[in-house]
Amino acid sequence: MNIDFNKSKGLVPVIIQDCLTLQVLMLGYMNEEAFEKTKKEGKVTFFSRSKNRLWTKGETSKNYLWVKDISLDCDQDTLLIKVSPDGPTCHTGMYSCFGEKTSQGFVYELQNVIEQRIDNKTENSYTFQLYQKGINKVAQKVGEEAVEVVIEAKDNNETLFKNEAADLLYHYLVLLKSKGFKLEDIETVLRGRHKKNK
Repeated sequence: MNIDFNKSKGLVPVIIQDCLTLQVLMLGYMNEEAFEKTKKEGKVTFFSRSKNRLWTKGETSKNYLWVKDISLDCDQDTLLIKVSPDGPTCHTGMYSCFGEKTSQGFVYELQNVIEQRIDNKTENSYTFQLYQKGINKVAQKVGEEAVEVVIEAKDNNETLFKNEAADLLYHYLVLLKSKGFKLEDIETVLRGRHKKNK
């Protein structure tokens, strides 16, 4: 990885992103020494401009940022580091320096595709055709896929199990759309339960 540390007087900006939710957690800066320490230890170390020294995120709070992937941008002067955070990233106690947690990822992209195909009435789309059959048929498909997941869970064919699980998730998203809900609504319920049980 050929990082251009000279462009900005020895420092490069570093975008920190949650590897699971893909939410941006914070922005920091690294010099070459901080980058090498990050690679060696597997947890993010920045160069603090205010402290004028290396600063490992979590050295006081223990909310470390464990490195999962490091990417360099096309100009070779900005890093994107995907991490698994130990706790809140922001010093205020929030999940991200840019706000509260909003889980996003491919499943949300799929949710958007399902919504578009239904809202645009895409005639040759299986999604729209299933939706047109009504809530009873959609719910029935979710039930069928759930049974197939249970059956495959009892066997040892990982490929079949994963495929049936994917079918269940897809049909569940169609069901949510049919009921006028989104994954975010279900997350709100789960987050509320989690807070109660802490």
